[in-house]
Amino acid sequence: MPAPSHSTFDVVVVGGGNAGLCAALSAHEAGARVILLEAASKEERGGNSRYSGAVFRAIHNGIDQVKTVLTPQALDEAKRCSMAPYTKELYHDDLASTSHGRNDPGLSEVLVNESWAAIEWMKSKGVMWETTVRKYYSEKLNGAVDLLPGGTVKAYKDGVGLIQNLFDAVEKTDIVVRYNAPVHVLLVAGDTVHGVRVRETDGYSDVHGSVILASGGFSANPAMKRQYLGEGWDLVPVRGTRHNTGTMLRRAIEAGARPVGHWGAAHASPQDINAPLVGDITKTPVIPRYSYTYGITVNVNGKRFFDEGEDEFSMTYAKTGKVIGDQPRSIGYQIFDQKTVHLLQPRYVTGDAIHADTIAELAKKLSISPASLEQTVNEFNAACPANVETFDAQHLDGLSTSSSSSLAVPKSNWALPLSSPPFVAYGVTCGITFTYGGIASDTRGRVVNNEGRLMPGLYCTGEIAGGVFYHNYPGGAGLTKGAVFGRIAGREAAAYAKARRECLR
Repeated sequence: MPAPSHSTFDVVVVGGGNAGLCAALSAHEAGARVILLEAASKEERGGNSRYSGAVFRAIHNGIDQVKTVLTPQALDEAKRCSMAPYTKELYHDDLASTSHGRNDPGLSEVLVNESWAAIEWMKSKGVMWETTVRKYYSEKLNGAVDLLPGGTVKAYKDGVGLIQNLFDAVEKTDIVVRYNAPVHVLLVAGDTVHGVRVRETDGYSDVHGSVILASGGFSANPAMKRQYLGEGWDLVPVRGTRHNTGTMLRRAIEAGARPVGHWGAAHASPQDINAPLVGDITKTPVIPRYSYTYGITVNVNGKRFFDEGEDEFSMTYAKTGKVIGDQPRSIGYQIFDQKTVHLLQPRYVTGDAIHADTIAELAKKLSISPASLEQTVNEFNAACPANVETFDAQHLDGLSTSSSSSLAVPKSNWALPLSSPPFVAYGVTCGITFTYGGIASDTRGRVVNNEGRLMPGLYCTGEIAGGVFYHNYPGGAGLTKGAVFGRIAGREAAAYAKARRECLR
């Protein structure tokens, strides 16, 4: 075997998704010579970010501040929108509640404090921002739209637009991008990282420099999903890239990086029952099914199995996929009637709606026992409040099922009886987006080893960086986390490379 070829840069970024691109741009901005190594081809570049809805969660003072980063077209759309402030306190509360208080306080503090600055910085790099009004809100919704304050902004054209904007910014610089360049292992001497080894068709090539790992988790690795997430997870459809195999996550741990976070959990959400087994850019972005709050969801036995109105969908969708996956055949059916079907998110138009004039007829079309589904609906309807005038499609309305009813599973908000036919159902299954387990890092993006010491020359950002999300997550916080710590890791890795050069003079 021939000896590996060598090249040297100040900063080596592994992974070309949102986090890696922000890291590369930040390192370049700090004066570093940067190379970005992407395992995918140019056509498949972008990691999980490319398949995302590209919503970013950031602190702000309300709609007027949000408007300062919007495109002209989005500004025009925002005329019919309002948005309450999203404060630091609210952000911290959302991180803590979804992670049951386990989220790392230092990392969370940086994420929250730097979230809006990251949005503005990304705009300066060419990212085009808009509101979520066309993504999450039906055109049939009457009157003004009060946008979820935590769904601050989204990238124009979703993940595809986000990745295109960031690569456009990279291509305006002298940052070197190598595609089809899967990193195989870290080049280490003790705890110190000197670069990476890239797997080639007929050998290896070594790239030296301080290293930023932005290579994702293991959402596309069936063996690791079965090992860490449990029975059946190897069969769950992958919402993102097929290149998220966890290779560098394993290699970093083998080199001494400390594993942290929730290795038994993942972002998993309701997807169309016909979801592709791996991310398909023509289908994946349009098949999420997040309007379950406006109806009920049953399994193949016709039974409800979770509180559809526990909270706003942005605070529950990332854990709802798992409870669907735990059902027989990993299937659920979302059922609506004519009081709410007009509220469904626009993406539902891509699904195969099943219509019926009676619950019994609907059950037959879904291959569910009519008696079982009728019993479920009758019991649910009986537990719904008689006065439904307080129903508020845009906010938690407290319209809940009776605590004195015999329901095994309550509905805490939006509890309207299914009583206005024709009824409409959509089949759903579980789709995995990203995994929560990762490696430890400090508030400056520096990787920490098993003994609690820094690993000189090694940084991380994005999904591979653990410690912030446990059990669940607030929608949009993942991309923001990648951008915030990508900026930080880029600056830090550039500074480390500069200091190292000066020492060698």
